[in-house]
Amino acid sequence: MSKYILAHDLGTSGNKATLFSVLGEMIGSSVTPYDTHYFNEKWVEQSPNDWWDAVCNSTKQLINEYSIEPEEISVVSFSGQMMGCLCVDINGEPLRNSIIWADQRAQKQVKDLEQYLTQEEFYQIVGHRNTASYGIQKLMWIRDNEPDIYAETYKVLNAKDYIVLKLTNNYYTDYSDGNGMGCFDLVKLEWSEKIIEYSKIDPNKLPNLKPSTFIAGKVTAEASKLSGLAIGTPVVIGAGDGVTANIGAGSISEGKTYCSLGTSAWITTTSKQPVFDPDMRIVTWAHAIPGYYAPNGTMQYAGGAFNWMKETICTSEELKAAESESSVYDYINKQIVEAVPGSNGLIFLPYLLGERAPRWDSVSKGAYIGIKSETTRGDMLRSVLEGVTYNLAIILDILRKHIDIEEMIVIGGGAKSEVWRQIMADVFGLTIKVPNLLDEAGSMGAAIIGGVGVGLYDDFDVINQFITINGTQSHNRENEEIYNCAKQQFDDFYFSLREVFEKQSIKTEQQNIRKYYEEIKISKLSGGEVI
Repeated sequence: MSKYILAHDLGTSGNKATLFSVLGEMIGSSVTPYDTHYFNEKWVEQSPNDWWDAVCNSTKQLINEYSIEPEEISVVSFSGQMMGCLCVDINGEPLRNSIIWADQRAQKQVKDLEQYLTQEEFYQIVGHRNTASYGIQKLMWIRDNEPDIYAETYKVLNAKDYIVLKLTNNYYTDYSDGNGMGCFDLVKLEWSEKIIEYSKIDPNKLPNLKPSTFIAGKVTAEASKLSGLAIGTPVVIGAGDGVTANIGAGSISEGKTYCSLGTSAWITTTSKQPVFDPDMRIVTWAHAIPGYYAPNGTMQYAGGAFNWMKETICTSEELKAAESESSVYDYINKQIVEAVPGSNGLIFLPYLLGERAPRWDSVSKGAYIGIKSETTRGDMLRSVLEGVTYNLAIILDILRKHIDIEEMIVIGGGAKSEVWRQIMADVFGLTIKVPNLLDEAGSMGAAIIGGVGVGLYDDFDVINQFITINGTQSHNRENEEIYNCAKQQFDDFYFSLREVFEKQSIKTEQQNIRKYYEEIKISKLSGGEVI
């Protein structure tokens, strides 16, 4: 008798296998890490063999640890990192490492596409900007720089699609990962003939597109030996991690919205139509639920800015926590709570790594603006959380122009902070809800997709069996008024400084070039060569 659903979440740092009962209880999880290779400044790759080994190891570990029979697993489904490019041959063998989402080498290929399509035209087809992050530009790079590999490529896949291939011998991708290829018509839910024509990519190298609930096949005898799964176990293709989290966070109908607050952060909602922002500040994904879309805005450095603050400003708090054997966050949060909303006029720009949504600005920097003699340490700490939240609020305001949003679920590490959740409630003017499982949205989403795919569940409303809301925070009207003024100042300061950051970036680049040539001269002199 089938009792369990197995969900695999293939992230950037490793694979997380999670076992759920068909009633929605999380039984346990197992994480297997793998390496990421960073080189040539903008190149980032992973070995697909590492993905497969991680899936096999984590599956066996769960089966052994919880003493279950493989036949009791009713379905395997997936969430996975998006916007990759893995070339496999006609036998399904990888021809090279996968170029993953973080890789930025395909800058020339972006410009090649811009000869035929403006950014606005590209955005109106895909729901995303034309950037080096997406799969089609990476495949163009392989064609231009590794022609032998391109010629031998039978299909190009993303991470979860490769594991599905290993389990079933079938080549598919879902609409969300198709969307991440950057040559996908978001309205028609099919490959864009126009973008493929202008990219000069062979369309036969792209896999067949299917909804996330599609049963891609069954576990083969060979895959069973390696993975520990039973022969014939149904394999549902699942979706990219950016949209499986929609389901796991309860964003399954129009206006249902969540914020993932980790190192980066994003706000995503659910809509019946794509949202095309005239200024292209947000993107829209094909939702994991057929017939829906997932408008989204992702900022570069959210919890990352908080961590920067902890590591640089809060060294004394770190020492106190070590001496008292308590959490450093207790000392930090106490000061943030004691600081007044609005941080006594102090504004923090959280652009320590530039910014994606809503700025799409690679040169801006972080900044404290408005430091006065009466500024306190608590003001400086609180303003970091407020600055991140102001940036998220701009994303939310864009979404609200198209969709009614009345409440928000918050997940991720930042959701553990009660004071941050209250700041979000007050800045957004929304009720903030926190679920019982903050780090399982992707896995739960994949599990539910699998359950719907094989008919265990009638629809996606079953998410209510999986998640429980542990806390709710309402917004404070007085604080909301303070933050409305502060949000406007935050925006004004950014636009006032953008030109300054641009000049600073140009100057820094010139200095780096001079330094590079100086180092070459010194190197030649030390070798006895004449300059």
